[in-house]
Amino acid sequence: MPVSITESHPVPTHMKGRDFLTFLEYSPAELQELLSLAAYLKKMKRSRTPHRLLEGRSVAMYFEKPSNRTRCSFEVGIYDLGMHPFMLRKDEINLGVRETIADTARTLARYVDGVMIRTFAQKDVEEMAQWSSVPIINGLTDDYHPCQVLADLLTVQEHFGELKGRKLTYVGDGNNMANSLMLGCAMVGMDVTIASPSGYQPRPDIVAQAQSIAKENGATVAVSDDVKGAVKNASVVYTDVWASMGQEAEAEARKVAFKDYQVNAANMANALPEAIVLHCLPAHRGEEISEEVLEKFAPVIFEQAENRLHAQKAVMAAVIE
Repeated sequence: MPVSITESHPVPTHMKGRDFLTFLEYSPAELQELLSLAAYLKKMKRSRTPHRLLEGRSVAMYFEKPSNRTRCSFEVGIYDLGMHPFMLRKDEINLGVRETIADTARTLARYVDGVMIRTFAQKDVEEMAQWSSVPIINGLTDDYHPCQVLADLLTVQEHFGELKGRKLTYVGDGNNMANSLMLGCAMVGMDVTIASPSGYQPRPDIVAQAQSIAKENGATVAVSDDVKGAVKNASVVYTDVWASMGQEAEAEARKVAFKDYQVNAANMANALPEAIVLHCLPAHRGEEISEEVLEKFAPVIFEQAENRLHAQKAVMAAVIE
């Protein structure tokens, strides 16, 4: 008989009922607990050991932004944990238009045990959380992408063994990925530098928040417009598309602004010899990352993509009652 996960790796119960919105709702110790649980659930998945920890529950998934990885990883993860997933489309819910967000949140909470939401405005996710009696999980907003960064940290931990003391450099737009990477890395004691051109750097209030957290954990957070200097001594070099969903009209202008901010062989020469490259995908080869570099690091990049499944399962297992 397979060993029950609760016998060999207890699921933490002190996070039950909590939302997962930005990382700021959790302590560094709790973030480490989630990473440990994610690693164990990955082991269970790889060995095909059943781990239906939330048998009979249901999770609603609401998408205003389309997705490949978020949809697949959440839906498979919900099934793995013994729950029932169901999709809510924008044309069905039209969040905040057909009825107030408060009324939608209070209604859904009567039907389901958790809600994953992928949308544009962070304030909409926070309002959902304010009114919902079941956990709200942020699947992505314009400001934060904590599920992705939890998977990223799991990937770095698998590759190097330790997170604390490592340096991650993010090259590109100061977007939701930059924001969540600053917060997540600061919480686990990793140094992080964001390399973005002037006018595209992350919000100063989030930078200051991350710097305060980093100081408490013996790490640093910096923002620079110098790619080569930022990449120096990095263990991890990270990038994302230059124009995110909703910014399509800016795509051509952004190509000009970011032309020197490509993760390529020349810029990687400044990183540590053992450095890895991460990308949250989808990738635009020849723009934010060269074909050569993407293919060289494809094994770890697609491991990173897989880790979305395990990280999100850890969150759901920890917060859904």
